[in-house]
Amino acid sequence: MKNIIGREQQIAELMQLYNSQKAEFVAIYGRRRVGKTFLVGEALKGLITFNHAGLSPVEEENETKQARNKDAEDKKAKVSLKMQLEHFYLSLRLHGYMGKKEPKSWLEAFFMLEQLLISIDNGSRQVIFLDELPWMDTPRSSFLVAFEAFWNTWACHRNILLVVCGSANSWILDNLINDKGGLYGRTTYQIKLSPFTLGECKQFYASRGIHFSDYDIVQSYMILGGIPYYMNYMRRELSLAQNIDNLFWSNNAILRNEFGRLFRAVFKSHQEVKHIVVFLAKRHKGFTRKEIIEGAHQPDGAELSNRLSGLVESDFVTKYVPFGYGKKEVHYKLSDPFCIFYTHFVSDKIESECFWSSNFNSPQITSWRGIAFEEVCLNHIKQIKQALGIGGVASEQSAWALQGEDLTQGIQIDLLIMRKDNMVNMCEMKYYSEEFEVDKEYEKKLRHRLTVLSENLPKKYGIHPTIITTFGMKRNMYSGFFVRELTMECLFYDGKL
Repeated sequence: MKNIIGREQQIAELMQLYNSQKAEFVAIYGRRRVGKTFLVGEALKGLITFNHAGLSPVEEENETKQARNKDAEDKKAKVSLKMQLEHFYLSLRLHGYMGKKEPKSWLEAFFMLEQLLISIDNGSRQVIFLDELPWMDTPRSSFLVAFEAFWNTWACHRNILLVVCGSANSWILDNLINDKGGLYGRTTYQIKLSPFTLGECKQFYASRGIHFSDYDIVQSYMILGGIPYYMNYMRRELSLAQNIDNLFWSNNAILRNEFGRLFRAVFKSHQEVKHIVVFLAKRHKGFTRKEIIEGAHQPDGAELSNRLSGLVESDFVTKYVPFGYGKKEVHYKLSDPFCIFYTHFVSDKIESECFWSSNFNSPQITSWRGIAFEEVCLNHIKQIKQALGIGGVASEQSAWALQGEDLTQGIQIDLLIMRKDNMVNMCEMKYYSEEFEVDKEYEKKLRHRLTVLSENLPKKYGIHPTIITTFGMKRNMYSGFFVRELTMECLFYDGKL
């Protein structure tokens, strides 16, 4: 397990489940490319009895309308089921199954798995790892019926650890963890795997001999979002800017088409989902459902609810109510750093192979950094609270604007941390390549925001103006406005003293 960076808690959980004295059914989910398969493979290396991964769903980008009729869909689903079953049979054969006949249904396929496990049972713990489980559930395949029967009538009575993974978080949650049917309450444990924190990113790069500064590690997080799969392509002999050019704009750039692949692999109506994501990218603070319907031209109804829910559950989008708004005024904001970066720059079809290196300090990129740094901070609230000495204080956090105002106009604050000890941290986030200087005009704006915020908060609350910067502030007659000052160093806190 020496190859794993971080993930100590998840590794400990998996080993505890392996060593338990009863049957265990574990569901692991998280954003695509976050490292679920790698975690299981490393944590349970040498212990897995049967390993299988579902085939990725095949769907052409330029499918014609004629190909979408019912007959074509039925044929497509039938072929897909046949391929999934054939692939499962080949996995059985690789693990020692001697039967010569391929399964014609999932009921038969899981019966074959039972026969295999019985034939090689030596009394030791048996580990079954089914990766990308949602992909195996093709239309009209009755996969869930067979899977339910496998667990409920056979596996749950044996010395088995069943581990399933999937990037389609909504499928995992709806059909396994929150299922109301035959699998209700059957999962004995669940693990949600999140992207790396900044501290883990720093460990990851160091383990590969890549010596970025903290400033550049923060910027790499703004682009790659702490996703190990993407970070693994960084080359030690290149600067950060050169690496970004290599990943997105060079000939055969590895991540150039990743944005589309993300949604094709997770959502059935991936084109519509991608359209919603591109629309959400237009405003950092997000949109209401009504605005999404109008602006992204989405029909209201259950299908939109499912798409938004899937985006939230897959960690691409954050659902929240801004302070100062009613509970029904839910906003959806694009919060995945990779998607934010991609929609800002890569989707423009820029042809220059050294675009990032050539425009590193351009106004366009400088403006994006300011927005992206806010997202970095929002993803590291735990570290910020620890640095403020309020790690144990319950709180809620959000952007804020006056009731009824558009979040892109008027009075707005980057981040409020509303604490149960009746204090509010009014936070400003500034990503600068040197010390940040508060001038007279900016201090005037801040005092106005403070006044308006205090008028809109319950009287019991006190306010601590707080600034989070890369390298701190220059001391002058205006810098004293801030009661608390944090630098990016606090964002790298890994929980160890």
